Amino acid sequence: MNIDWAALASVFGVSLVVTVALVGLFTLGITGLAKQASTTQTGGTGALARTGAYACFALCAAAVAYGIYLIVA
Repeated sequence: MNIDWAALASVFGVSLVVTVALVGLFTLGITGLAKQASTTQTGGTGALARTGAYACFALCAAAVAYGIYLIVA
């Protein structure tokens, strides 16, 4: 049995980058919602922060849906 170490390292690298990117996007979404809440308490609307947070969550959902599509198809 031969293992293609280059392919294994490539899969590991891509998985690591995608995982860090997804966690980063989700973190930005949570931070945006927190920023929106603090802006609302001080009298502002926080619409830009809320919109950015929802965009981050939408990108996370799209990435997860694409991953599920790749597994199923």
